Amino acid sequence: MNGPQDLGGAHGFGPVIAEPDEAIFHAPWERTAFALTLLMGATGLWSLDRSRFMRESLPHPVYLTASYYEIWLAALERLVAERGLAGEDAPAPKRVLARADVRPAMARGTPTERPGPPPRFAPGDRVRVIAMNPATHTRAPRYVRGRLGTVAALRGCHVLPDTSAHDAGENPAPLYNITFAAAELWGPDTTAGNIHVDLFEPYLAPA
Repeated sequence: MNGPQDLGGAHGFGPVIAEPDEAIFHAPWERTAFALTLLMGATGLWSLDRSRFMRESLPHPVYLTASYYEIWLAALERLVAERGLAGEDAPAPKRVLARADVRPAMARGTPTERPGPPPRFAPGDRVRVIAMNPATHTRAPRYVRGRLGTVAALRGCHVLPDTSAHDAGENPAPLYNITFAAAELWGPDTTAGNIHVDLFEPYLAPA
């Protein structure tokens, strides 16, 4: 979808200014919001992609004026409401983490690599990102759609976020790192260098 998070090439937002020695959390509640999001995700009641979709589908004014962890907390509230977890008839979690299991589980992560179809493209191939305007979740940024790029590397075969976000199956697909010339994306006046974007095979066509 064309959500408010997709700001590549958009005017009016100014440069990204790094905060030297930035703290991981600027207030105690941010640490709590982060922990709750991770622990609720570990229950197995929704996927990482569903969580992302809930963040990027927040109303644009909310997303663009909220802080980073305000966005996370708002998305978690939407997920809790969607899955009916706030009432007495809430479904039981598929998985419960005991305190002692949290650090080992975080260290293991949640791998998304899966067996799947062989890759259609190889490094060096020229490809064009399909021009699309999806109404739901996608990991193809708006600013690369319809643009020409070159396959730089193969990332393996992974869960396809477009379907995983909507409980429509994992549908593993090959994932590629694609290099784009900045001028291809934003015209000759850009001051950017080459851009690298990881894109799934269903987003790509031979150039």
